[in-house]
Amino acid sequence: MELLILRRRKVLAEKGRDLLEEKRDALIMEFRDVLEKMYKIREEVNESIREAFKELSEVKMLMGPLMLEEIANNIPQALELEVKMRNIMGVRVPLLKVKEKQDQETMLYSFVDTSSKLDTTIKKFRKALRTILRLAEIEGAVRRLAEEIKKTKRRVNALKYVIIPKIENTIRYIEFYLEEMEREDFFRLKRIKSLLEKKSEERIEAAI
Repeated sequence: MELLILRRRKVLAEKGRDLLEEKRDALIMEFRDVLEKMYKIREEVNESIREAFKELSEVKMLMGPLMLEEIANNIPQALELEVKMRNIMGVRVPLLKVKEKQDQETMLYSFVDTSSKLDTTIKKFRKALRTILRLAEIEGAVRRLAEEIKKTKRRVNALKYVIIPKIENTIRYIEFYLEEMEREDFFRLKRIKSLLEKKSEERIEAAI
């Protein structure tokens, strides 16, 4: 009974190993795709930040840093960050989205006292912010996929190098033990048969 149970357990363990190997390979492929996207978005982030700070330098020269600081301090928060989760190959990763507040659709500073460069600068920084959030989102996906790959690899290795070999060793031991018992029974039966034949011959000789 134990041998039958172990054989079934081995089959299940091998199926589990195969499924985990398939999952690991699929996760690695997805990880490479996401990693490639991350490198591209990093370049976009660097470019958008350079553009935004270039505009900021120009508007500082036109309006002065003190006036810019005063305007910045008086503008309430106009953006909201919405955080959701999405599923990649069974791995939950963050999904970040920037939303405009409904009551902040217009610029909250005087158009008369400011340069049009300020509008451009704000747009550039908002674009940079969205790109940074895309990068944060994809970096979160990369990190979680990497963690899941590590976990899956550990499970595959545990099944492949520890659990399955242990089951196989136990199966071999039980099979060897049963074979030994079978041989002992065979020799025992052969000996009994020989003794019975000998006694039968003795009875026949005694009767003659």
